[in-house]
Amino acid sequence: METRIMVKCKVLNLGLVSYEKAYYLQKRLHRFRREGRIDDVLILLEHEPVVTMGRGGKRDNILVSDELLESKGIRVFEIDRGGDVTLHCPGQLVGYPILDLKIHGRNIHKYLRNIEEVIIGSLKVYGIDGQRIERHSGVWVGSKKIASIGIGIKGWVTFHGFSLNINSDLSYFSLIKPCGFESRRVTSMSEILGRAVEPEDFCHRLTEQFAKVFNLKMEEDGKQVSALDSKEIVSCFL
Repeated sequence: METRIMVKCKVLNLGLVSYEKAYYLQKRLHRFRREGRIDDVLILLEHEPVVTMGRGGKRDNILVSDELLESKGIRVFEIDRGGDVTLHCPGQLVGYPILDLKIHGRNIHKYLRNIEEVIIGSLKVYGIDGQRIERHSGVWVGSKKIASIGIGIKGWVTFHGFSLNINSDLSYFSLIKPCGFESRRVTSMSEILGRAVEPEDFCHRLTEQFAKVFNLKMEEDGKQVSALDSKEIVSCFL
């Protein structure tokens, strides 16, 4: 029988953070994890409206001009993750796991399926039936997408991650073809339930599922980024 090692994982629940600052933080933590200076980390946050385009992204999947996006204060970032075009906005939970897959198993497919399992299990707590679609990463409810996944891996340490619509303003998604899908719409927990969902409660539920699926001992650290012992990391939030 396979013996699974329980690994420590620090949870950083950071609230609303700009995309640039979050990306900088990811890169620093990714380097520290590769160097063995820190344990696994799960970053949870929200972003102001922003469009990101992964390595497989096509500009045609952004349905409006750069000028219109700029007029709405929405920037576009071409980034080093898998996947196509996605959009982040307030009310959407974004998760950036910084995990060492040399410990969790050098299996990228399994890692993606585990992320989906975390999301599906978290939605189930609220009575929402999340599903997978074969050959496409992410989670759907019926024909509507509720969560997107786009990851990066270097040195077997993960970065980037997932986004899940909790109380998102879904009108933003009319600006793009989410992940390149022409006909599939997006949804949110609040749209499905007919009420707003408390983000802190959902983050707690998701953290529990994350610990269960990845066999982690979670250490919640709130906004105390200084606990990671790096003035350089703290400075990106000042």
